[in-house]
Amino acid sequence: MKNLLIRTLTGAAYVIVVVCCTVLSPWSLGALIVLLTLLAVNEFLSIHCADGRRRVNRAVVLCGSVLLSLAVFVQMYVAATDVFLLLMPYTVFLLMLFIFELLADNEDPVGNLALAALSQAYVVWPLALLSVLAFGKFPVVANERPFYLFPLAVLIFVWSNDTFAYLTGSLLGRHKLFPRVSPGKTWEGSVGGAVLTVGVSALLWHFWPVLSLPQWMGLSLVVVVFGTFGDLTESLMKRKLGLKDSGHLLPGHGGILDRIDSLLLAIPAAVAYLYLCGL
Repeated sequence: MKNLLIRTLTGAAYVIVVVCCTVLSPWSLGALIVLLTLLAVNEFLSIHCADGRRRVNRAVVLCGSVLLSLAVFVQMYVAATDVFLLLMPYTVFLLMLFIFELLADNEDPVGNLALAALSQAYVVWPLALLSVLAFGKFPVVANERPFYLFPLAVLIFVWSNDTFAYLTGSLLGRHKLFPRVSPGKTWEGSVGGAVLTVGVSALLWHFWPVLSLPQWMGLSLVVVVFGTFGDLTESLMKRKLGLKDSGHLLPGHGGILDRIDSLLLAIPAAVAYLYLCGL
C-alpha cells in the first residue's frame, strides 16, 4: 500500500510539473526541454558507463546537449537567424569530443565517441524537436494554434496509450507482443490502447480543430506506434545492461528515461507526420 501511494504521488507530481511547464509559457517549455535533456543524458551515460569499460567526458557531453537544445529553441521561437551561427557552439562541442579522446588514454575511444553520439541522437535531438512541435510552421495547420498544443497532444497520446494499454492488457491480454524484450506487453493491450487513444484524439479535434478529424486520428496513431517502439527500445537497452530501471530519480517509477522513453521516438515521428501531411 505504501509503495502504491508513493508511486501515485510521484506520478501525479511528474504529470503536473510537465503539463504546467508545457502550457505556462514558451520560456517554461524551453526550460523543461533543457531540464529533461540534462537529466536524461546524465542518466543515459550513467547506465552505459557503470561497468567502467567506457569513459565519456560527462561535463562536455552535457554542455553540448544543452547547446543543441538551446540552438533549436532559439531558432524556432526567439529569432529566425543564421542556423549555422546558432550551431557553431555545438560544432565546437563535437570537435572537443574528438580532441579529448585523442588526449585521454582510454581503453575504448571509439566506443566512447559512439556512446556520446548515441546520447545526442537518442535523447537530445528528439527532446529538442519539442521546440519544432511547439513553434514550427506546419503547412497542414491552417489556423492559429496555441504554442503548447502539439507538445501537449503528444504527451496526452503517450500517457493515454500507456494507461489504456495497461488496463486492456490486464483484462484481456493473452498474446505477447515482444516477449524477448518486454514480456509484460500483449497484442490485446497494444490494440486496446491504440483504439482508445484514437478516441482521445477526437476530443482534441473537438476543442482544437486546427487539424481535421482524420489528421488528428492519424497523429494519435503515429504517436502510439512509435511511442511503443520507443518503450521497447529502452527496454532492450535495460535488458542488455541487466537493469530493471534506468535510475531512481522518481520513486516508484524508476529514472527519467523510464518516463520519457516513448517520447524519444514519438516526438520525431509526430514532427515528420505534421510536415508530411502538408505535402
